[in-house]
Amino acid sequence: MIVLIQSLSRMTLPCHFLLNNFIAAVPSHHCDLSALDDEGVFGNLTQEQRLTVSIPVQEDGTPSSCKMFPESQFHLLSNSNDSDLATVPCQNGWVYDNSTFKSTLATEWDLVCDRKGMNKVTATIFFIGLMCGAPLFGFLSDRFGRRAMLMVAYLSTMVFAFTSAFSTSYVMFCIMRFFTGVTLSGISIISIVLSVEWFDIQHRTFAGVIVSLDWTGGNMLLASIAYFVNDWRWLTIAVTSPLVLAVITWWWLPESARWLLANGEKEKALFYLEKCAKMNNRSKCMAEITPQTLTNAVTVENEDKKYGFVDLVRTPNIRKLAICTGILWYGVAFTYYGISLNITGFGMNVYFTQFIYAAIEMPGKIVVYYFLNKFGRKPGQVGTLLLTGACVFINIFVPQGMWVFRTIMGLFGKGLSEASFTIMFLYTTELYPTVVRQNGVGYTSFVGRLGVSIAPLVALLDDVWELLPAVIYSLVAVGTGLVALLLPETFNVRLPEFIEDIERPRAELDGESGIPLKQADENRNGNGAVEVT
Repeated sequence: MIVLIQSLSRMTLPCHFLLNNFIAAVPSHHCDLSALDDEGVFGNLTQEQRLTVSIPVQEDGTPSSCKMFPESQFHLLSNSNDSDLATVPCQNGWVYDNSTFKSTLATEWDLVCDRKGMNKVTATIFFIGLMCGAPLFGFLSDRFGRRAMLMVAYLSTMVFAFTSAFSTSYVMFCIMRFFTGVTLSGISIISIVLSVEWFDIQHRTFAGVIVSLDWTGGNMLLASIAYFVNDWRWLTIAVTSPLVLAVITWWWLPESARWLLANGEKEKALFYLEKCAKMNNRSKCMAEITPQTLTNAVTVENEDKKYGFVDLVRTPNIRKLAICTGILWYGVAFTYYGISLNITGFGMNVYFTQFIYAAIEMPGKIVVYYFLNKFGRKPGQVGTLLLTGACVFINIFVPQGMWVFRTIMGLFGKGLSEASFTIMFLYTTELYPTVVRQNGVGYTSFVGRLGVSIAPLVALLDDVWELLPAVIYSLVAVGTGLVALLLPETFNVRLPEFIEDIERPRAELDGESGIPLKQADENRNGNGAVEVT
């Protein structure tokens, strides 16, 4: 129930993360030629002839998108050489090809030619908002609870996203887009933590992977919606609308019992545990459990203590954990978006390409699920990163003419980097103790967004050396994989509740009973069963 309810909101995440692929698309365009047709002479010319006498030709033979002749050059109909003719920037705006996109940011506010940077910066502004929102919501949800702050994220995202769709100016849109990023970050980090904290040891892998499938589903949903809704305002409204259902179903979501216990809320924790037991037909298990029982199960040394980001670096082990996971998130995000922005498409339209790229992730995540259940988190994290770096490195030596092999290696690299992202979310959630889990995920998410922001800039280094960006992406992936070796394994290990559990790590747990392996071995009877007292 928890996973399905939150899928409504989580599927909106990739829709907004990749929304700029559609709302900021730049269709084919050229200068408005109406000023050159004062005497109506264009009436006898075909469209191709009108462009010939009015628009200079670029080096690749296509009409210029940003230049025009100050006067009609009719002699070009018989002589195509226009290299010596004077040109001027577009004087009366642009005419756009609306066959694919009815309306985009570029066509709405003429964000083309010398203003094309303003079109691209909208994505940067959105990701800056995500960076700011991650530590903010991480802190607030650790302080005030997962459930309450999730509702705040739902409502505020709807307000800012819907307002951005009705923006009357470019500046207003950028501001609303920034705050949409801030609040969407809350949905992203809170939903995964709330899901994982309710799962038992044996099913945490299932929780982490099944939640990541929402991203894949949202990717495919975005391609489908964008195909039918080609106006940027209505598309923004359409991909945000599932949050209306998310707000309604929020009432069925429980608060994290782990967070309640860690913060001394034993009565509320017991209330949600009883609801859980009743729903799963396990009410008999709760017969002897009381608030005092829960107190004995989880010792809260200081119920009034409020945890913050400083606690992530206060003691040695959690400081090491914060440094390593920060590097991990930066490297994974940097590599994933670096590869994604440099993979050649399939030669199909933008909608089908988006759908195929999303669908490719599905089988990869199923493989990740079985791998994590068999071998654990650390081998999966290290292996996917090293193999990602290897795929990128191999492509450095493959000639451009072997495009089939290059595409296959590129897709393998993208799939592996997506797998490393899936593992990273689950792994990080399991590494941090409950009292600072949201702070930890918020901090690492912030560092990851830095990697997202820098990855596209590295592609500009091909002016220095054509292969330099690929070399950097490969080295970062391999280096990050080696850093992941320093992290502890969390497979079949009970989630830590307090920072003291990080400083004094808990024993690995028995997969059947959920109690320490050593104790389980001592308690096993002759039939292989575990006696739990």
